[in-house]
Amino acid sequence: QVQLVESGGGLVQAGGSLRLSCAASGRTFSYYAMGWFRQAPGKEREFVAAVSASGGNTYYADSVKGRFAISRDNANNTVYLQMNSLKPEDTADYYCAARNGYGSRYSPLGYPYWGQGTQVTVSP
Repeated sequence: QVQLVESGGGLVQAGGSLRLSCAASGRTFSYYAMGWFRQAPGKEREFVAAVSASGGNTYYADSVKGRFAISRDNANNTVYLQMNSLKPEDTADYYCAARNGYGSRYSPLGYPYWGQGTQVTVSP
């Protein structure tokens, strides 16, 4: 099992940047593929980005491709989401999640482990 804690959210103006971090507990962090999802008020949770267990493969939603970058540091049990050129429509609660290879990397249902979320607000 793995416990996840996100940090790094906040208020930023459009065009700005934020870096989210997700610290994982447990010795087996490197076994898990990781993902970032977001959920805006009144909307369903949606896929943002994912990274393979080794960090060698990354995947992005079309809406963030070219602006966001996911990475991981297995030595420090942390996954990151670098968000650049932020837009007001990126405003949401952002969650990191861990999966062990079963189910779709693009669906929340594919991730059994979740953090508590961190809020990101982008002002116009």
